[in-house]
Amino acid sequence: MPTYVTLYKYTAQGIQKIKDAPNRVEALTKAATQAGMTVKETLWLQGEYDFIAIVEAPDEIAAAAFNINNLKQGNVTTHTMRAFTSAEMKKILEHVA
Repeated sequence: MPTYVTLYKYTAQGIQKIKDAPNRVEALTKAATQAGMTVKETLWLQGEYDFIAIVEAPDEIAAAAFNINNLKQGNVTTHTMRAFTSAEMKKILEHVA
């Protein structure tokens, strides 16, 4: 399954409800599972971003829909990137001249 890394920043609403953050992550993990996705890792961060999630999704549509549903709650903004395993990178490099 494709892997996605999402960087999160709390909105003003998310900061107001910061004590609920661990519960929201648990709910996010359950929702991901129900959508056929796997949350590999979640970490809170110091610096420009507040939180990171590493997720495997069956495809881009599932990943995008999941992200939009999360954004609708209004607690975070996101920056999502497709990530590649070493095996995937080797296949990519086979096509590099």
